[in-house]
Amino acid sequence: MSQKEELTPEEGLMTLPGFPVVLVCVDKNILTLAAVSFFSFVKPTIMIGIVPSRYSFELIKKTQDFSFNLPTSELLPAVKYCGSHSGRDYNKFAETGLTPIPGKKITSFLIEECPVSLECKVINEINQGGTHVWFIGEIVISHVRQDYSRNQAILYWPREYRTVGNIIK
Repeated sequence: MSQKEELTPEEGLMTLPGFPVVLVCVDKNILTLAAVSFFSFVKPTIMIGIVPSRYSFELIKKTQDFSFNLPTSELLPAVKYCGSHSGRDYNKFAETGLTPIPGKKITSFLIEECPVSLECKVINEINQGGTHVWFIGEIVISHVRQDYSRNQAILYWPREYRTVGNIIK
């Protein structure tokens, strides 16, 4: 067994495996995020991290809701576009050809082309003074295509997009 090397906290953080890529809708805007996390099974909740200078940060403070949409690899061009263009300047639905559908229990839109869409209401906000402010969203309704499998999800590892590999038992 090899010895462990001591690294900086930032280097240690970069050793974590990939995170799921999601398209989050706040109001009529779409943002690409990999700063997401499961929060709780009881009162099903997830967290999304948004940089305060982003347009979606302003929107989520007003709407207090968001949709959490899981794209597949076929949507990678839209994922990249939504992650590199500001909703202040572009209508990302029009630019990417994605289809907005109204939420049933939230004011923000969902994305038709994504096989999973979770409607979430913000129940808490965590600001520790870091790069992101975390919004905890209670999942109030889920929309999942019958043919969806978790191995269709896109993962993000700094500067690389991937899909899920093999299951190790």
